[in-house]
Amino acid sequence: MAKLTKRAKALAATVEENKLYGLDEAIALVKANAKAKFDETIEISMNLGVDPRHADQMVRGVVGLPNGTGKTVRVGVFARGPKAEEAKAAGADVVGAEELAAAVQEGKIDFDRCIATPDMMALVGRLGKILGPRNLMPNPRLGTVTMDVKGAVTAAKAGQVEFRAEKAGIVHAGIGKASFDAAKLVENAKSFVDAIQKARPAGAKGTYVKKVAVSSTQGAGVKVDVSTIGAA
Repeated sequence: MAKLTKRAKALAATVEENKLYGLDEAIALVKANAKAKFDETIEISMNLGVDPRHADQMVRGVVGLPNGTGKTVRVGVFARGPKAEEAKAAGADVVGAEELAAAVQEGKIDFDRCIATPDMMALVGRLGKILGPRNLMPNPRLGTVTMDVKGAVTAAKAGQVEFRAEKAGIVHAGIGKASFDAAKLVENAKSFVDAIQKARPAGAKGTYVKKVAVSSTQGAGVKVDVSTIGAA
């Protein structure tokens, strides 16, 4: 077991291990402990009562955070002709068709979000083994396979967050930076929680939201009282 550094011990000492904090208090505490030399990301983690291995218990979707994430998102778009020009005008970082597919196959993936027009999916489908494991495969359910290229690029750039439950039923996302006002982080957190609530799958039985915690990149995790975020 790795030894804690003096800084880690000091941070851990400010958090009561078995206490459940209100969301506002938890975020204030995480912000106060985010003392790294860079602007730490504030993250929310939710332990859900689902088993994603079953199709009817998968939790996946997107949510636009009202105050953005504070992260610069590079967007890649598979499109041709007018739609390619629309993507470039909307601020996409990488736009193309066969040439972009060739770059991806060579391992040159210069984007954090991938969008495609429906007619490009035959080409993009061949890249599934590369894009899939990186959670970059365009998906109609997530709004990343669409003819509304401008809207999709704008949403991605504005702080839209994708979420997907992992094997243990845990879903997490960055909800902003330590430099954000606490009120904006709370608002983002509530928007994320609301999206998770709305994404509750039909196969979820019993308690849906079991545990919630917030943390920063290098800070200690703080457990949140589920009742303070309107989750059930």
